[in-house]
Amino acid sequence: TLQLLDFDDCQLGPAIQDCWLLLHGEAAAQQLQLDVFLDEYQNYCDFDWSELTLLEPLRCRRQLTYLAWLLRRWADPAFTQHFPWLTETAFWQQQLLTLRQQAQQLSEAPAIGQPRADNFGNC
Repeated sequence: TLQLLDFDDCQLGPAIQDCWLLLHGEAAAQQLQLDVFLDEYQNYCDFDWSELTLLEPLRCRRQLTYLAWLLRRWADPAFTQHFPWLTETAFWQQQLLTLRQQAQQLSEAPAIGQPRADNFGNC
């Protein structure tokens, strides 16, 4: 049995902060994953459907926070030994592409994160 524990914020942050990390693939696949996750989530806790608007902003924040975390540790010799790709051009080109795609998603209507019709009663 799969069990998920909320250790990062102990239910003090938005629930969507935890579940977006599980989403992968194209928008349709992510929407299905989100639907399944939230159906199960609601067996244990109520879900605030207004949090769906935070999905992409939180994803972007996580990307930027991760890059900042990497860069803050670059002076540590052990870190540079284990993360040598941090100075590679290809890594930064991929990060720029990812951030451009994320900026585009933030400027458009959400591709995922819309509540299904059967969940509108819970909004």
